[in-house]
Formats: sequence, C-alpha cells, structure tokens
Amino acid sequence: MTDGPAAASGAFPAEPVVLVVEDDPSIRDALRRLFATVGRTVLTFGSAAELLESKLPDVPSCLVLDIRLPGRSGLDLQSELASAGVRIPIVFMTGHGDIPMTVRAMKAGAADFLTKPFRDQDMLDAVAAAIEQDSRRRVDEQAVRRLQARYDLLTPREREVMALATKGLMNKQIAWELGLSEITVKIHRGRLMKKMQARSLAELVHMADSLGVRPAEAP
Repeated sequence: MTDGPAAASGAFPAEPVVLVVEDDPSIRDALRRLFATVGRTVLTFGSAAELLESKLPDVPSCLVLDIRLPGRSGLDLQSELASAGVRIPIVFMTGHGDIPMTVRAMKAGAADFLTKPFRDQDMLDAVAAAIEQDSRRRVDEQAVRRLQARYDLLTPREREVMALATKGLMNKQIAWELGLSEITVKIHRGRLMKKMQARSLAELVHMADSLGVRPAEAP
C-alpha cells in the first residue's frame, strides 16, 4: 500500500515524484521524511508487486529501489520495467551489495547505486540527478513526437525526397533515382521543408536523424 501526500490525494501532482520501493517500513518512512525536507513528493511501496499494480505518474520521476526485496528482487523489477518500456531512472540501494550485482544494475541502465548506510546528501544528490535525467528525456521525447506529427503530414513521395535529400543527394540525383523531373523534385522538396518547418538542409538532416528516416535503398 502506498503512503505519502500524493497517495492520500488520489491524484498525481504535476511536480516531479520520487518512488520508493523498500520492504522495511522504518526505512521507507525515513526516506519519505528525507525527501520531504527538500520539497520532493514521494510515493512509497513495500514490494515490487505493489509498484507494478500501481499507475506510475506521468511526470519526471525517479525510482529509489532496494535491490533485495521479498518476492521480486530489485533487479527483477528493473528488468520487468525495461521490458514494459518504462524508462524511469533507478537509484539502487542495498545493505548487502556486491560487485556482480552492481555491475548488472549499472549495465541495465541504473542511474546510481548506493550502499547502506548511505549519507543523506548522497541520496538527495543521486535522486536530483536522476530526476534531471528523466526531465531531459521527456523533453527530447516530446520534441520527437512533434517532429513525427509533422512527418506524418508528408506524402509518400515527399518522404522519399526527404530521405534522399538528407542523405546528401542533389536535386538532379534525386530526380534520377526516383524517375522524376528535377523541377518536380524541387516542388516536393519545397513542400516538405515547409511541412517539416525546416529552415535549412542542416536542420532537416537533424530532424531526419531524430526520426530515424533513411532511404529504403541507397542509390
């Protein structure tokens, strides 16, 4: 069962949230109080199962996760979240960590790994860095979604022209590759630049890279 101000209200706040999964109630409460001292909103869980049964807040977040839990371990939970496409940064904590566990957690993308007993400031710093990481990721993903919405407006031919233009081909080369006249390519290119809101070829190349746009077949 969750506790903390956000859980009590029944709705997630707009500000960043720290999720704590720890089976020891005294440690859960200590962490909740610690994060409250710096104004963090906290949701706490006694097991991995409790977290998985809950709806995660759609705001910049960080998961503070005990690596040794009853039932699913912290490493198991990390793996399940990754498989489900949940990319929340994880700060692991343990009183019995060893090098293989640390390596496995970090290789799987953990933001940090703290051994109990840890200094309060080390935990606060690790969480602050993880939330900043999640904030940047969300901003980047929003930008890609906006680009994708513009890209969806392109016709199939405009997408072909974009892929070849951002590969470095000139209009006459694109025309030869697609079996079009050069003037037709120029028209398609002008339209796609407008739809993508690209002010230059360099900007269009950056957009194509962000979207993973590539020619179906190299000329």
